[in-house]
Amino acid sequence: MSGRTTLTIVLAAGEGTRMRSSLPKVLHPIAGQPLIAHVLAAAPGGKNDTIAVVVGPDHQAVVDEIKRSRPEAKTFVQRERLGTAHAVLAAREAIAYGADDILVAFGDTPLIDAVTFERLRTALKDGAAMAVLGFRAADPTGYGRLLVEDGQLVAIREQADASEAERAVTLCNAGVMAFAGSTALKILDRIGNGNSKGEYYLTDAVTIVRELGLRAAVIETGEDEVRGINTKAQLAEAEQVMQQRLRRAALDAGVTLIAPETVFLSADTTFGKDVTIEPFVVIGPGVAIDDGAVIHSFSNIVGARVGKGASVGPYARLRPGTVLGEGVRIGNFVETKAADLEAGVKVNHLTYIGDTHIGQNANIGAGTITCNYDGFDKHRTEIGAGAFVGSNSSLVAPVKIGAGAFIGSGSVITKDVPDDSLAIERSDQTVREGWAKRFRDMKMLNRKPKSPK
Repeated sequence: MSGRTTLTIVLAAGEGTRMRSSLPKVLHPIAGQPLIAHVLAAAPGGKNDTIAVVVGPDHQAVVDEIKRSRPEAKTFVQRERLGTAHAVLAAREAIAYGADDILVAFGDTPLIDAVTFERLRTALKDGAAMAVLGFRAADPTGYGRLLVEDGQLVAIREQADASEAERAVTLCNAGVMAFAGSTALKILDRIGNGNSKGEYYLTDAVTIVRELGLRAAVIETGEDEVRGINTKAQLAEAEQVMQQRLRRAALDAGVTLIAPETVFLSADTTFGKDVTIEPFVVIGPGVAIDDGAVIHSFSNIVGARVGKGASVGPYARLRPGTVLGEGVRIGNFVETKAADLEAGVKVNHLTYIGDTHIGQNANIGAGTITCNYDGFDKHRTEIGAGAFVGSNSSLVAPVKIGAGAFIGSGSVITKDVPDDSLAIERSDQTVREGWAKRFRDMKMLNRKPKSPK
């Protein structure tokens, strides 16, 4: 919002005991990213915007994720859990800095949208001292009700304290709020703990706003957007909603999804034009798929780039560090990891390529393995442009296969192979001679073996 400064406070100190996990709740992933990463991505991120995240003690893993997602964010520790208002005031130093708008969000509501934050800020710009995000619940049982009179929010009534008439209200409190920076601390400091739990509730701010003669507004959104995650079942439900969003966005961007409901995407997946994704494909974090690429069924891709016009699968696995050049063909039951395959490379069947660079138009035969791990360290394999590696070969790294080299089927290559030479490691002399004759014939004809289509 032009000209206005913003502080977004994200509350992320909860232990998440109902998740039944040693992993902090806000680090559980949906669409390949931790819950809190989605919230931080939605928070305003302009030059006039700052972020404060309130974490629990000894939650270094959460702090590390915050720094990864939004390096500029400041973290504050809530050492005692005495309610939501107490948590917000853990970031008092940031609040006192004096932003125009202060947003309060939660690290376990990953479906929140950046547009919703802007709508809350607009309410503040229009004169409200406080804006509360609400939703119409299909079943409001258990939620705090937003009580509105003459277009203004007058109270947030918890289920246990609500009258029969108030319990019939379906407009519910989502928890996300916004405060005008000029009066935020005055309001927050007046919140008391005179309740059965002795805690400081942020919802009490509505009453204080009215006592001060100020105005509280309500902004409505859909129920899906404000889903809080407290259990693994709720995590799965949020994943379903997020996947629907991502699939719709991909389709709207021109990606062809043959069976969208079977494809799983990550929040950071990027697509070029005219990409086709066949059924039952799983795309993890860090994937970019360029123009005209086709991902065939039952493939799994994580941390990889798929070049223009490339073909992957079916039943292929691309692991982190894989880069496929233009027109590369990765076939069925092929696995790659930390592999750079230049344009035109073909790896069509039953092959593992790891810690490898392959030059243009090389062909890797079925059953080939780059033996990159010696039990202690990883080593690299270099395969030159136009090389032909025969089926069932083992390339024992570190090793270099020269440009135009020809590796006979069933070979175990432990030494570098020069450019335009034949290498075959087999005990059968007849087979060796046969491969040698074939290689000489091809050299005489000045051609390379054709890769299978």
